[in-house]
Amino acid sequence: MSATLDGTHHPVVVIGGGQAGLAMSACLSELDIDHVVLEKHRVGHEWRERRWDSFCLVTPNWQCQLPGFPYQGADADGFMVRDDIVGYLESYREHLNVPIHEGVEASLLRPHSRGFELRTNAGTLTAGQVVLATGPYQVPRIPRAAERLPDHIVSLHSSQYRNADVLPEGAVLVVGTGQSGCQIAEDLYLAGRTVHLATGSAPRVARRYRGRDVVAWLEDMGYYRKTIEDFDDADAVRFRVNHYVTGRDGGRDIDLRAFARDGMRLYGRLLGISNGFVSFGTDLKANLDAADAVSESIKDSIDAYIAAAGVEAPTEARYVPVWEPTGDETRLDLSGVSTVIWSTGFGRDHRWIEVPVFDGRGYPTQTRGVTACPGLYFLGLPWQWTWGSGRFCGVGPDAAHLAWRIQELHRGGRGAEVRWLTGAPAESRSRFADGESDEDWVAPRTVA
Repeated sequence: MSATLDGTHHPVVVIGGGQAGLAMSACLSELDIDHVVLEKHRVGHEWRERRWDSFCLVTPNWQCQLPGFPYQGADADGFMVRDDIVGYLESYREHLNVPIHEGVEASLLRPHSRGFELRTNAGTLTAGQVVLATGPYQVPRIPRAAERLPDHIVSLHSSQYRNADVLPEGAVLVVGTGQSGCQIAEDLYLAGRTVHLATGSAPRVARRYRGRDVVAWLEDMGYYRKTIEDFDDADAVRFRVNHYVTGRDGGRDIDLRAFARDGMRLYGRLLGISNGFVSFGTDLKANLDAADAVSESIKDSIDAYIAAAGVEAPTEARYVPVWEPTGDETRLDLSGVSTVIWSTGFGRDHRWIEVPVFDGRGYPTQTRGVTACPGLYFLGLPWQWTWGSGRFCGVGPDAAHLAWRIQELHRGGRGAEVRWLTGAPAESRSRFADGESDEDWVAPRTVA
């Protein structure tokens, strides 16, 4: 859209044009609520620009259930690659005819007599209500220890990695074993690079077990329908690291022990960098053992479900570790290392939001996306309501709930029920909106 924004007023403004913002637009349109969506870059920017070339989903395509636009391809049990994900979002935008303004960055949000004032690079506008659908992954985080790397080493964040060929020759140290770290380490290893991997406490999960994708078992077991209120330790759940696994080449486990057996070099948590050497903790064995234990515990749950439900499923032998640390993996000479890739996550940047809705950690205080400030909402946060919040499988229900609340506030009474759009299971329709309910980080170096 090219219409001017300066001086305009809108009943609802959605900030962010990723899957959360597009889903929000779909649900608002379903209730005929006038709105605009502001996107700092382009639709699909995060997938297009901050993912590596071989990136693919780790959840099966059948879980892509954006409102009114479920996955309709030929490989429901497969895993979309990066460019297909971008295409899915672009097609969704066209299907919905989303009223989106691309290239518009919000720099200030504050209360206003008409609701909220928004300052952007396209002018200042006001909104009756605002949905912040910018997600949690905004600022790449790299620890200050990176400043002590020798000058010859390229230091970059996982969001900057594209492929092994664009990196300088030499070994690569990957720091972090969340999903990105493990998958990038695998990508480099398959490209023939010497890979050093500093592990952390991230758990892992098997890709398949007893004849099916583990995600399919967990779906049948109701795991993805559990809400954040079903946990006693809600805050801890929200900040858990995701299990590492991959959808690459049709999907498979990521077994760090097998990589180590075949030549990848594993270490414990990175402790420091000094005089051309990296020191690591002695926790490598504990990290691997804990990751395996989580994977096996998930299999235990599946076994129990199969037995209780009387489901016919093939038996399967349990995992047996193929490699064990020696205890000496605590030091690395950087003289042969050309690149360090920091898979150390992202931070939030909400400094432009001048509304008191954050806790002492800077995290939004909200219940199912609804803040204490009337008319201000968040969408796309991890475990905002369920495991799928912010993901293709669960952001739709969250968006529908917020659309109901937005309509309710706008009308000053109970909003109409948001029906699930075309393609969703009939039993899901009423569930969506039932009305019940820094200083320690541095910037990366660029690749020469």
